[in-house]
Amino acid sequence: MSAAGGAERPQVVSHVQQALSYTVFDCKWVPRSARLLCLGSAARGTGLVQLYELHGGRLELLREIEKPKPIKCGTFGATSLQQRYLATGDFDGNLNIWNLEAPEIPVYSVKGHKEIINSIDGVGGLGIGEGAPEIVTGSRDGTVKVWDPRQKDTPVANMEPVQGESKRDCWTVAFGNAYNQEERVVCAGYDNGDIKLFDLKTMSLRWETNIKNGVCSVEFDRKDINMNKLVATSLEGKFHVFDMRTQHPTKGFASVSEKAQKSTIWQVRHLPQNRDVFMTSGGSGSLHLWKYEYPAQRSKKDSEGSELGVAGSVSLLQNVTLSTQPISSLDWSPDKKGLCVCGAFDQTVRVLIVTKLNKI
Repeated sequence: MSAAGGAERPQVVSHVQQALSYTVFDCKWVPRSARLLCLGSAARGTGLVQLYELHGGRLELLREIEKPKPIKCGTFGATSLQQRYLATGDFDGNLNIWNLEAPEIPVYSVKGHKEIINSIDGVGGLGIGEGAPEIVTGSRDGTVKVWDPRQKDTPVANMEPVQGESKRDCWTVAFGNAYNQEERVVCAGYDNGDIKLFDLKTMSLRWETNIKNGVCSVEFDRKDINMNKLVATSLEGKFHVFDMRTQHPTKGFASVSEKAQKSTIWQVRHLPQNRDVFMTSGGSGSLHLWKYEYPAQRSKKDSEGSELGVAGSVSLLQNVTLSTQPISSLDWSPDKKGLCVCGAFDQTVRVLIVTKLNKI
C-alpha cells in the first residue's frame, strides 16, 4: 500500500462539529444548498429530522421535525432538484417521502416492510441516471423492494428469498447501471456476507458472491454510467472493490480487497467529482480516504477464450480519527468538492473539508 507524497497528500480537516441530543443514523446534504440533514432516533423512541444550514464556522438549526418512529436512513436520489423531497425508511418498515417545506404529512407513504428499513437509495432524480425516479429499500425482513413514487402501495420489484431459503437481514442497497432508459441494477448486501446483483431490466439475479462477513455498505462509483466499479465494506474491517465492466461466466467479477482496520467499516462513499476516490468510515471513529488505480489492462482472455476482469490496486491517501464511537453515516456534498458530513454514535455531526483533492 503506497501513500502519496506528504506535501501533496489530502488533509481531512474538521470544520464544524455539532453535539446532538439524540442518536444520529444518517446525514445528507440537501442538493444545491449549504444545508444538511440529520436523521435519527430521540431518547423517547420517536424519529427526528433536523435541518441545519452551514454559516461559516457554525451550523444553524433551521427546523426540527419529530415523527412517531425512529428514522434509519434517507435519500434525495429519486427527487427533482426543484422539489428536493426526502425519502426515508424507519424502524417500523415505513417508506415515507417528505416535502421539507411542509413536513407535517408525507407526500408519499407506504408500509414497505414488516421490519426496520436498514438502507435506502434513489435514482432517476436530481438529473442523475436515466429512467423513472425509483427508490430501493432493504430490510431486516430479508426483502429488497424497488418503489416508483408515482405508483401507490405496491413495489415495482420485490426481491425476496425463494421458497425454503432462509431470510437474511439486508443491511445495504445501492442502484447502478442507470445509463439509459432500459438498464438498471440494484446491489444488496446481507448480514451473512452475501452480495446479490439484481437486474431490473430482466427481473433476474445477475450475479452473487459471498465475502464471508456481514456486508455493511455497498456503492457503485457512479449510478448513471455503464457499471464500472462497486465497493463493498464488511463487519470485520475489510472492503472489496469489484471491477464491474467484465463479468466472467463462472468467476464473475474480478476484485481487490484491503484490510482498512480491525473494526467494522460502516460506510463507503465515492467522491462525486472523482469516481476513483472514496472514503470509508469505521467503527473505531476513523475515516480513511482511498484511491483506486486501474491496471494496465482491465480484462484478459482465459484459457477458454472468455473475457476475465483484472482488478486494480488501492492506495491510502489519508486517515483521521475523529470520534471514540463508530462513524455510521457519511455524505459528500454533490456541489462543493471536498465538503463532507459525517454522523457518529458519540451523538455528534461533523462537517469536514478534504483538501488537495485536485492534486490526486
